[in-house]
Amino acid sequence: MNITIVGVGLIGGSVAITLKEKKAVSNIIGVDKSDANLKKALQLGFIDEGATLSDAISRSDVIFLTTPVDATLQLLPSILNQVTKQVVVDMGSTKERILQAIANHPKRGRLVAAHPMAGTEYSGPEAAISGLFKGKMMVYVDAMHSDEDAFDTVDAITEQLEMNTTFMNAHEHDVHTAYVSHISHITSFALALTVLEKEKAQGRIFELAGSGFESTVRLAKSSPDMWTPIFKQNRENVLEVLQEHIKQLQTVQQALTNEDYDTFYKLIKKSNKIRRILK
Repeated sequence: MNITIVGVGLIGGSVAITLKEKKAVSNIIGVDKSDANLKKALQLGFIDEGATLSDAISRSDVIFLTTPVDATLQLLPSILNQVTKQVVVDMGSTKERILQAIANHPKRGRLVAAHPMAGTEYSGPEAAISGLFKGKMMVYVDAMHSDEDAFDTVDAITEQLEMNTTFMNAHEHDVHTAYVSHISHITSFALALTVLEKEKAQGRIFELAGSGFESTVRLAKSSPDMWTPIFKQNRENVLEVLQEHIKQLQTVQQALTNEDYDTFYKLIKKSNKIRRILK
């Protein structure tokens, strides 16, 4: 099987590394708007060659689209225009706007919309790692609109990545990711901005930063090129969860302002119920 990775960064590169290790592919072609990224991916060895998008499509069985979601929105119709029997896999973090854009495309069945719930705060070819997807969840979105053979091909690759699977529609997916992923990044960005602002006045503040701070603010290292388009495409759902998050912060603020430590205790105790989800 020959595959193309469009966007040779963390996700695409990690797919390529794993499939190479499993000897599940014959040739991996890289496509990227950055020549530097292609050169680095070749040096790292997770692609075998670089090519133009049209050339890569013509010589591939499966095309993985692992670009920022604004680029996916732009590229996907053109890619579907060029495929015959090839399978296209959109692995972006938002789905509703992208799938609406190609809903009536005659080659819609060749697309499998899939979101691997895995990643790190790093980006670019150097961020790609082996084992990124093992034990993580692959979300298939609107899978009923994919051709059976296209879905089966992607599902076999998901097995090679050693992922679990679940199914959602596009709206459900975007709402859920707003709550479990997108708000986490916004919170981390805001905390980083808060601390950086304080650091201007008290430059030694980071001397006290320990593992708790590091784990909470880790996502603030994430790429704005990737995350700004995600917030743009999932704006309404993100605003909904952000409003609820601000409400909870105000409740905590009010309890502390009023020195109501019984309420504060109860709020923390209630938050501990997250252990049912995160063990």
